[in-house]
Amino acid sequence: MDGQANPAVSPLERVPAISRIVHSSWFEGFIFTVIILNAIVLGLETYPDIQDRYGDTLYLLNEIFLGIFIVEILLRISAYGSKPWDYFRSGWNVFDFVVVFAVFIPGVRQNATLLRLVRLLRVVRVVSVLPDLRVLLSGMARAIPPIASMAALAVLLIFIYGMIGWKIFGDEIPERWGDIGEAMLTLFTILTLEGWNEILFAGQEVTQFAWIFFVSFVLIASFLLINILIAIIINAVEEAREAERAQAAEERLQAAEAAGEVADPLRNALDRLSELKGWIGDVETEIEAFRARSTTEGDGEAGAGGSSEGDRKRLRPSGRRGRGM
Repeated sequence: MDGQANPAVSPLERVPAISRIVHSSWFEGFIFTVIILNAIVLGLETYPDIQDRYGDTLYLLNEIFLGIFIVEILLRISAYGSKPWDYFRSGWNVFDFVVVFAVFIPGVRQNATLLRLVRLLRVVRVVSVLPDLRVLLSGMARAIPPIASMAALAVLLIFIYGMIGWKIFGDEIPERWGDIGEAMLTLFTILTLEGWNEILFAGQEVTQFAWIFFVSFVLIASFLLINILIAIIINAVEEAREAERAQAAEERLQAAEAAGEVADPLRNALDRLSELKGWIGDVETEIEAFRARSTTEGDGEAGAGGSSEGDRKRLRPSGRRGRGM
């Protein structure tokens, strides 16, 4: 009835709305803006004049930012409904929680250095807010093992060339090739392509075939190893991107299950497939309509041409009978 009040909405029914809020783009943009403003306030505190004049205002702004971050974390945890502990399955969520609530550790607020450090860590949260930064850092972490193997290969290559360079140039250029340490340091300088032409010219004065030694090292060490390094990083970033997408999908699924929503991946896939079939059907209908319209216009032009030709044929016999009478 109209006079009856609507029944109260249970907390479990409110969770889907909370989940949509915390996963919305405007919410992420708002938190990102607050983090940037927090960083600006921390930067302003480094100016003595501003700190003396507006110190209380800056302190109040920091407290407001802290309150916003606390509400944000609580909303994200609430989005998991009856399973709030699922929030802590993500390392980035644990990082956000620790950074925000570390200010409540006893002794932190009484220590200005620790308090400023905790506030500074809140700025680092920009990494967890921006997915691309998360992917980049995760990709760099994934690339560490293969990069370590490549570094071992580079050290081995520098050692081999260092021994050869010590044998060829050690007596003539002892300041660069006098021992294996100096030789490897010189080769590392060449690896960076910084002033390696001077080292090449000095080696050419010792032997005219020195260019073979230096050019081969530059081609193998500088170009080949650097390209391998780039390929490793790109591959690691792609793997991290796929892992980020899978984790985001899993988090949405867990939030939906915790909210009491029916989360069936197969049903969702079938629904998307049905939508795709509907779009394909609409495109086919438009194509058929276009073909029919084109055919109709072609028949109309052909009919008009045929009528003109028929008129001309009917006029011709009439003219011949008139001449015969």
